[in-house]
Amino acid sequence: MSQKIEVSIDGSTVMVDASATVLEAALEHDLFIPHLCHHPDLEPAGVCRLCLVEVDGCLVTACNTPVTGGAEIRTDTEAVKETRLGAVELLLVNHHHGTVDCEEGDACELNRIARFVGVDETRLDRYRPPDRSLPVDTSNPFFAFDPSICVLCGICVRTCDEIVGVAAIDFVQRGFDTTIGSAPGQQWIDSDCVSCGECVARCPTGALSFTGFETPEREVTTTCTYCGCGCGIHLGVAGDRLVSARGQRENPSNEGRLCVKGRFGFTFVNSPDRLTTPLIRRNGTLEEATWDEALDLVAEKFSASRGDAFAAIASAKLTNEENYLIQKFSRAVMGTNNVDHCARLCHSPSVAGLVQSFGSGAMTSSSKDIGDARCIFAIGTNTTAAHPIIGLQVMRSIRAGGKLIVVNPREIELARYADLYIQNRAGSDVALLMGMMRVIVDEGLHDPEFIEARCENFEAFRDSLGQYDEATVEEKTGVPFAQIAEAARMYAQNSPAAILYAMGITQHTHGTDNVLATSNLALLTGNVGLPSGGLNPLRGQSNVQGACDMGALPNVYPGYQNVAIPEVKAKFEQAWGVELDDVPGLTHLEILRGVTAGPIRAIYLVGENPALSEADATHAREAMEKVDFLVVQDIFLTESAEYADVVLPAASFAEKDGTFTNTERRVQRVRKAIPPVGDSRDDAWITCAIARRMGEEGFDFESAEEVMEEIASLTPSYGGITHDRIEQVGLQWPCPEASHPGTRYLHAETFPRPGGRGRFFPLKYRPPDEEPDAEYPLVLTTERSLYHYHTATMTRRVPGLETLRSEELVEIHPRDAVALAIASGDRVRVTSRRGEVEAHALVTEVSPPGTICMTFHFHEAPTNVLTNAAYDPVAKIPETKVCAVRVERA
Repeated sequence: MSQKIEVSIDGSTVMVDASATVLEAALEHDLFIPHLCHHPDLEPAGVCRLCLVEVDGCLVTACNTPVTGGAEIRTDTEAVKETRLGAVELLLVNHHHGTVDCEEGDACELNRIARFVGVDETRLDRYRPPDRSLPVDTSNPFFAFDPSICVLCGICVRTCDEIVGVAAIDFVQRGFDTTIGSAPGQQWIDSDCVSCGECVARCPTGALSFTGFETPEREVTTTCTYCGCGCGIHLGVAGDRLVSARGQRENPSNEGRLCVKGRFGFTFVNSPDRLTTPLIRRNGTLEEATWDEALDLVAEKFSASRGDAFAAIASAKLTNEENYLIQKFSRAVMGTNNVDHCARLCHSPSVAGLVQSFGSGAMTSSSKDIGDARCIFAIGTNTTAAHPIIGLQVMRSIRAGGKLIVVNPREIELARYADLYIQNRAGSDVALLMGMMRVIVDEGLHDPEFIEARCENFEAFRDSLGQYDEATVEEKTGVPFAQIAEAARMYAQNSPAAILYAMGITQHTHGTDNVLATSNLALLTGNVGLPSGGLNPLRGQSNVQGACDMGALPNVYPGYQNVAIPEVKAKFEQAWGVELDDVPGLTHLEILRGVTAGPIRAIYLVGENPALSEADATHAREAMEKVDFLVVQDIFLTESAEYADVVLPAASFAEKDGTFTNTERRVQRVRKAIPPVGDSRDDAWITCAIARRMGEEGFDFESAEEVMEEIASLTPSYGGITHDRIEQVGLQWPCPEASHPGTRYLHAETFPRPGGRGRFFPLKYRPPDEEPDAEYPLVLTTERSLYHYHTATMTRRVPGLETLRSEELVEIHPRDAVALAIASGDRVRVTSRRGEVEAHALVTEVSPPGTICMTFHFHEAPTNVLTNAAYDPVAKIPETKVCAVRVERA
């Protein structure tokens, strides 16, 4: 509870927070003091001088003057009014040619203040306006900067520094020539700007404005459809079109902040490329059909492929309710556990590993708490690109004095801010992590009390550290052991310490071991079960956590209840009124292999695009071409849909109701903002329609809310979650009953595994499946671009995002480029044992010597034609982070 003190404001005695500024105290009591450079998200600056007040007879700026007990504050004295009026007039002369009437209208805060203080335009003639005309910078596709109406309040500069952490812009030039930019004469697009629009959203004068902005007729609050941060957004609607998006300040996952995709990436919904009617392949060509024709054909073919001849691939882009229905359809209607989704390709080792060590395969902390960590250990994650809003929390921790350790083969943006950056060989994470833990144990930096009270198998783990001596660790990682020891000490001596990881840890043939190594590290130092610590796998898609929670996996029902346990099987048989299979089904990769070397005859592919996303993508394409019957359900005619026998047009996230569960386990509402385009239907309607067309019961849901009620009745961790309870703010599971408030961080008192203890795991180092040799001398690793998402089905239909990143690039180190006579912009051919692609080269020191890097967003250069489908024996995830290649000029 904050302390209150008594002050007097304009003769009225009020109680205010002792930590407040004068301006904050006044605003808290609905007393307006003009201000332009103040923003509640930023540190006080006091540069506009509009918030002048008298405190105990002295003129001060209210925004950066703290309140003191018994202070006499006056906001309306003659001295205040006259000084404030002069300050407003000086700003007006520099804004919009020195008039009160601004074309931005009420959206211009200076215009509103000028009217409030009673500016007389005839007084402005006595000032000499600036004798300059500066061009409007329209280089960024999403916003423009007009320096002629900028009043240099600095909010944009401070936003980019204090919140985004990029510091792409600053005050440039001096005196009357001062303006905002990255360097004199440089355009905005040429700066380090990440195009998030946070500066534009806070600009009080309209000097920064959104390009082509259309005022919405109404707004609908929903959850962003891109990465796993799960940001709350207000979608602006005009007619049946989406016209804007802004952050939801009340949402704890993002507090109103958005990245470039969240703020500007919604326009794919309006794309003319959207599927609007069912398609059926006739005589080798996809032709338009009616829903009755399509559903009849699907029902007929699926009915002939029941059991293990059928497989479904669900999607992290779908809602919880839709994923639940797809796995229920597979099990209850088709009689098989052959159901999986894209988590198999990204975070299946997180589930497989953390269930063994912690009993739960999810992020243990909350996103906001990361900003309060004293140390952040970011390994195998490019957080600012793949999870930008969590990246803001990393920046917040740094600003507060927290330590940052970055371990990554690529010198990613976060490395610029790290106290310690370690550039290890791709695939060497187990050796590096176990080497760190040997230092921690040898130097007595572990937490013996926590280990004794809450862990098991420590002795066997400790003994296994003997194989990770300095020479071995240096050999495997390519890192001087002194750096590894420094990282160990920094992490162990700064608690709470949070581990962040993503697919740089998981996408390996030893991905599960990598995850277990990170859990060993957290247990060893007692950094589990406390705020701002823990182990945090950052999920890559909007509902990849939820799709796992809903049982869109071949071995578990919703809530990770094992299909092979008789009591669990009986529970779902009773609920669904059918007999179920107790044999785990095929994984994502095994489903596609099952076409060419197994029983699969029919595939129901919903919202996924294996033609680009699957390792060894040529094999995936061959499987889709060969399978007897392929149904693709999506919003666009994807590269995978080109192989379909039937294409079913689905609704986008903005055209349906339901829920997403983000990376911090927060279950949040997804709301229908506009009707589905054309004759498209939401995925839940389609799946239920197929089931009913096949004569099955249990699929007569009237709403997504009804589906969530069934989910809650069968899934203990969701037992207390209803649409009504999360109408305003989402809840974090576990939330077992209606009175439960949700769980901010996991494992506070016990671990949900036998005995209630966390388990240590001895680990042996295993190299990647492929290593460089004379024929393929380089390593290819993969990444994601800030400006695109997954296979770019959505983002490449957003023109501005396409402008910011329009093609695949082969990142190559200058040393390798010189050896191969390659320059930036040259077209190069990349070849692996599985295929070849061509793209333009980007010579950069971001990738280390011997390693090249590519994304998988661009169908013109399908990177996954190159990658290795060798997989982790536990999680069955392919090793898309390491494969051997050669590069040559095309």
